[in-house]
Amino acid sequence: MLPMTDPVWLSGITDVPGIRVGHAHDLQALTGVTAVLAPDGAVVGVAVEGSAPGTRETDLCRPCNLVQQAHAVLLCGGSAFGLAAAHGAMRWLEERGIGLPTGYATVPIVPAAVLYDLGVGSAQVRPDEAMGYAACEAATDGPVEQGCIGAGAGCTVGKALGMDRAVKSGIGTACVKVGAVAVGAIVAVNAFGDVRDPATGRILAGPRGEDGTYLDTTALLLQGAAGRPLAENTTIGVVAVGGSLSKEGANKVARMAHDGLARTISPIHTMFDGDTLFCLATGGPEVDVTTAGVAAALAVERAVLNAVRHAASMGGLPAARAWSCPVKDR
Repeated sequence: MLPMTDPVWLSGITDVPGIRVGHAHDLQALTGVTAVLAPDGAVVGVAVEGSAPGTRETDLCRPCNLVQQAHAVLLCGGSAFGLAAAHGAMRWLEERGIGLPTGYATVPIVPAAVLYDLGVGSAQVRPDEAMGYAACEAATDGPVEQGCIGAGAGCTVGKALGMDRAVKSGIGTACVKVGAVAVGAIVAVNAFGDVRDPATGRILAGPRGEDGTYLDTTALLLQGAAGRPLAENTTIGVVAVGGSLSKEGANKVARMAHDGLARTISPIHTMFDGDTLFCLATGGPEVDVTTAGVAAALAVERAVLNAVRHAASMGGLPAARAWSCPVKDR
């Protein structure tokens, strides 16, 4: 039997060659945008597993459609209003001649997904074209800031007992190296359910009980103790592979990456979450699809944990690190 070795972890998604990330946000209104740029183009795939999505250009990402590459993916707050930020990203890319040549214009390909953060901060302030442009302007290939910034500004988790018993979350990133190939993820965690450490099963962020414990969302649902879930949720993200995948392969990797959400968020993919993950393959050595998918799920798993661990108390809600308590027994 071959000896088991631990994965080699890098810093974050910008360790994948060809990927740049920028944030823009309004921390008074608690909403924002995170732009994941692939200026040289990247083969794109998508998997929408939640049942309340707000998305743009996802049909384009799927196999059998003409366009193969995207030049950016936007992760946005603001519910469906936030999709307006993609126009700012298109303008930024067009000004630099980045996009799909069509003969009459160069058209940037910018898929996007939104999460619902209107229940914290201000419901009247939403990401717009200017914020999308600013996120692209801020993009670099350096270390990515994590926590309550960009699309993570208004993220919360553990809403089974209502927003006033939720916990502040944010955006996180991670990257794992598979041979010579880096596979990274960035995830804005705005789930109805709670976030758990898959190594221990311990709840890191969830509904806050009156006795100072985190409560188990699944148990609350099964016992009929949870309130009626609202569409105040949705976890969105991007995985990036520093190698070559077909469009079919990129779509499969995006689907497999949701395993990382399932291992860390409970429950996941509900009727009130629009969970969406994109995959960008930036080119280079050929990558085995299954291996890339397994690595992407690992990167998503760690990115989710980083999102809650780096979050700060905001909007009247405590961060997980400020509300450190044991889970209540079932």
